[in-house]
Amino acid sequence: MEYNKIIAVTGLPGLYELLSSKSDGAIVRSLDDKTTRFVASRVHNFSHLESIEVYTVRDNVNLVDILKAMEASAGKLPDEKDGAELKAYFTKVYPDLDFGRVYSSDLKKMVKWYSVLKANNIEIKLSEPEEEEATEETIVEEATAAPKKEAAPKKKAATEEAPAKAATTTAKAATTEKPATTEKAAKTEKAVSKEKAAPAEAEKPKAKKADEKDKPVKAEKAKKTEEAPTEKPKKTAAKKK
Repeated sequence: MEYNKIIAVTGLPGLYELLSSKSDGAIVRSLDDKTTRFVASRVHNFSHLESIEVYTVRDNVNLVDILKAMEASAGKLPDEKDGAELKAYFTKVYPDLDFGRVYSSDLKKMVKWYSVLKANNIEIKLSEPEEEEATEETIVEEATAAPKKEAAPKKKAATEEAPAKAATTTAKAATTEKPATTEKAAKTEKAVSKEKAAPAEAEKPKAKKADEKDKPVKAEKAKKTEEAPTEKPKKTAAKKK
């Protein structure tokens, strides 16, 4: 029987071993007469001895500290019915008790509980199974997490390869885009040369038109020059007459 399974039940004398708990109560066994019974939680409250604290003039202490002090004391247990004897006993055993808040009924209860524990050969100590299980779980988790940490560099390598692949794809895209850009440049140069050639060709008809306009003027001048010699002989002929 372990100390962490011992409970006190309100409204019932003595101590009990918690056998099983349910949503509406618990099955307990009395340490006095060893009878088993169901105790409803709506009627009674349960208190584990490990969770009980006692007032002192300093910080509160666990009940185990008081019971250990009683176990270490060589004095005889006091009479439960004598309040003065109870106070004198605990003043020797644990003088830091706050007797202003720890009443005679509490002292009497501690003496009864100590007697029942000793009668059932229950070792008075705080057990720590949860902490031991927690440490084992953390060790197992660390052991399982170690391979995951080794696999992490592979993920990093994959992430480093991804930018490299992206860089190669961009480089390929750049090389494929270069011919397209050169073709566009050639087309634009051809368009510019055509635009430059278009005004030159447009100026040529203007020059031709100008020549056509000058042709009638030249023809008229030529006619005048041809007519001028014919008139001069007529004037000389008249003088001779």
